[in-house]
Amino acid sequence: MQTKGLIHIYTGQGKGKTTSAVGLAIRAIGHGLKVCYIYFHKDPKKWDYGEHRILEKLEVAVFGFAEKHPHFYKNISNDEIRRECLKGLEFVKKIYQENKYDILILDEIIISLRDGFLTEKEVMDILDSKPENLELILTGRGATDAIIKKVDLVSRIEKIKHPYDSGIQRRKGIEY
Repeated sequence: MQTKGLIHIYTGQGKGKTTSAVGLAIRAIGHGLKVCYIYFHKDPKKWDYGEHRILEKLEVAVFGFAEKHPHFYKNISNDEIRRECLKGLEFVKKIYQENKYDILILDEIIISLRDGFLTEKEVMDILDSKPENLELILTGRGATDAIIKKVDLVSRIEKIKHPYDSGIQRRKGIEY
């Protein structure tokens, strides 16, 4: 199996960051690797994410933190979201200690950084303390220059044209 895990970031304004991470997870599972998927700022009760269901069927450990975001929930406080994000980071540290996964996906954690719920130092600490053999994938819009410089692989997904621009709303099975 793998010996040194790398750190990936999938960022940018285009569609496909989570899709890329899930695709990598499926590829890894096909090769017998163990995957853990942790999401931030996604409310599966509201949006019914198909990828969560299929990952669980494929025996991926799926966990969520800070499921609500002020963009969609006006009555949630930034302090509450920050506390949830910090719980997520503590959970990541626990995952590191357990050392039972080959791949860890932190879906939309970059949103936590971009929107000020986590600091750059807190995210950098997660990168610095990653076990050597763990492949770590972070997704979300707004990766900072320092984080980009630190990691091994960065894919910036650019939006050229999107159906949202012409008023087409998100579609089940395509955008979520």
